[in-house]
Amino acid sequence: MMLAVVALVGCASHGKKLMPAPAIAHSPAAQMVSDQVPVERRGSAINLLYITDRAPDTMAKSNTAYGDGRSKSLAFGSAMVELVPQLDWEALQRESLDDTRSVDIKLELGRVRELGRYPNEPYTIVRASSGRLRRDRTVLQRHEGTEQQLQEEIQRRLAIAPTGEVLLFVHGFNETFATAAYTAADLCHFLGRSHVCAMFTWPASTGGNPLFSYEKTTESAQYSVGHLRKAIRTIARTPGVRGIQLLAHSRGAAVALMAIRELSIEAIAAGVEPAEAMKLVNLVLLSPDVDSDVASQQLAIFASDPGMTARWSEGGLPLFLRGRFTVYSSPGDRALGLSRWLFGSNARVGQLQPNDFSDASREVFAVAGNVDLIVYEGKRTDFFGHSYFQTNPRVSADVIELILNGTAPGEPRRPLVRIGKITWTFPER
Repeated sequence: MMLAVVALVGCASHGKKLMPAPAIAHSPAAQMVSDQVPVERRGSAINLLYITDRAPDTMAKSNTAYGDGRSKSLAFGSAMVELVPQLDWEALQRESLDDTRSVDIKLELGRVRELGRYPNEPYTIVRASSGRLRRDRTVLQRHEGTEQQLQEEIQRRLAIAPTGEVLLFVHGFNETFATAAYTAADLCHFLGRSHVCAMFTWPASTGGNPLFSYEKTTESAQYSVGHLRKAIRTIARTPGVRGIQLLAHSRGAAVALMAIRELSIEAIAAGVEPAEAMKLVNLVLLSPDVDSDVASQQLAIFASDPGMTARWSEGGLPLFLRGRFTVYSSPGDRALGLSRWLFGSNARVGQLQPNDFSDASREVFAVAGNVDLIVYEGKRTDFFGHSYFQTNPRVSADVIELILNGTAPGEPRRPLVRIGKITWTFPER
């Protein structure tokens, strides 16, 4: 039990230091990415767009703006992550890409500024003269006005985002507003600050008894599905957005999968291709803390329930994303080993190996052609082996290549070794 309690704190990000330089840091391609950072974004601070359903932190001494309580309304704003000590751009670029940094670069949360907030939920409804129920006009106008504010903020950021895409990070259990921002900033920095860098931060519990905290987090994840759905829909409908790169870590993967599932059903019901409605380019699940049977059912329902996609039967199944669906797993992930024990789960998605798939599942995913399970079997580079997408330079390099260029596994720039129909691993060194 003591080991379980200790392990439960392992889902938080690795701390306040800038993550190690990815393994491709010294390649010409990486240098080119770094050189192409827009002039306006060359500095010691990273400006993140955040969308959250965390309740504001009202403690007088707190500077994190939001706690781990649940808010009745969705908010968005700007969060600055400072890289300290402050270095000029050339020095920061050099130190960031150095395996043995001469300067200890740390991340600190700077100014957090809320820019807009949706009405409290549930939205007020009224009975019209016709007898039908309708949303209150005043509340609806507030909703529409806030949505327009959010879209205008995204468009403002698009002006200095060369890719025209939104990089949206969803964190896992035991993450504060600040630690979620650090991870989003890490990803943004090493992806060349070329996206609109954003995070969806939800009320993952970080205090009290770790076992109870984990149970509370599980329900908070369910609570936040609708809010993430609203956020993705709003981003996708923003004029000028070319696509969304969605990365979800740990328990955040469960939030992301459910939100995407609901958006897909919404699009299918409207007769729209889900991939176009969501503008989803790549979906990346990092150490996902989700039961493998539950995840499979959420995904397979579109193929296994013909009634759900009846309108699409003649033209084939709808498309759900433009790029690749990638899962990073590790059998040595201690945090997921504990989660598996707590839930009595057969397997967690973030620990899957080739033999954990049925022949039928392997065949379905192989036919899809864009589903990849990347298994990391090397040494742990963080104590719990749960944040290796940040702490392991080979894994972070693979994630970066996928997001920047959409490269398939096995190609020269992603030299992974195939160990199954949809399963890959990192080559031995």
